Amino acid sequence: MSEPERVDQESKTDGGPLLDIRDLTVQFDTDEGPVLAVNRLSLRLDAGQVLALVGESGCGKTVTALSLLRLAPPNARVTGQVVFAGRDLLTVRQRDLRSVRGRDISMVFQEPMSSLNPVFTVGRQITEVLRRHQKLSGRAARARAVELLDLVRIPTPSRRVDEYPHQMSGGMRQRVMIAMAVACSPRLVIADEPTTALDVTIQAQALDILRDLRERFGTAILLITHNLGVVADLADRVAVMYAGHKVEEAPVDRLFATPQHPYTIGLLGAVPRPELHRGDDRRLAEIPGLVPVLRGAPTGCVFAPRCDRGTDECQATAPALTQVLPDQQVACFHPGAREPQEVPA
Repeated sequence: MSEPERVDQESKTDGGPLLDIRDLTVQFDTDEGPVLAVNRLSLRLDAGQVLALVGESGCGKTVTALSLLRLAPPNARVTGQVVFAGRDLLTVRQRDLRSVRGRDISMVFQEPMSSLNPVFTVGRQITEVLRRHQKLSGRAARARAVELLDLVRIPTPSRRVDEYPHQMSGGMRQRVMIAMAVACSPRLVIADEPTTALDVTIQAQALDILRDLRERFGTAILLITHNLGVVADLADRVAVMYAGHKVEEAPVDRLFATPQHPYTIGLLGAVPRPELHRGDDRRLAEIPGLVPVLRGAPTGCVFAPRCDRGTDECQATAPALTQVLPDQQVACFHPGAREPQEVPA
């Protein structure tokens, strides 16, 4: 996309969301039959907003992120719409999509060791992004790569820029991924577990980098995480996923204060709170049962087999997302918090 085209696309988002996901469905064809990993997911993300996507492993968060940039595995069938800056990314030509990846939309992948190329230095991999999208010379791109490594607080960046991924710790590799993601000041960053394998101090630094990117450039962030403390610290809104479905969405403060879906309540209840239960030998709250097998469309509520509020109606009919409180949607026939929740630290 030429620069004039990019400006034109930016103008199309005035008054509308930067990213508008409509009825996104992802189905994998396997030897044992189709697996419905994401079922009619709809999300909206405005410029400068942080939307957190939460849920247990296997609920479809990462598959959603990969599908937005058409990076899902070959056996995936993706339908719906992913409208970014006025264009549906699921229908644009691959050539145009390559001009969006890394420049307008970038992604911090979940596992840096498998995402970084082991045969190239980290500097080479960062400069590739800069030379492709910003047309920098080799010398200028290397200098910018050193600046980016310094930005993500990697010590002695002028030396580290020539190192290979295996020569770095897991935390450093994760920060290299963040440096690559922010290299072109993208309009949207998809951060898939960006604080994985980081200690508390480095985790805070990584979040500061994302927060600074948002404040300086108005970058929107789609944050995928299990860490509800990170959600409370960084996100504006939260969408809760279960078995490929969005079961609740609300502003972060409201979701923590008045969760409506039994699954959301279960997630919040499973957060360790040493300060509240010091000297208490009670077990952590747990959600009974197992995650359902995702083969075929469910006939009722996907959470019904594990829900203590389930009724015959829940087993027979899938609840639609409805607004139960101002700006709070939930897919449940029997919503409501039993007691006020506290935001995790």
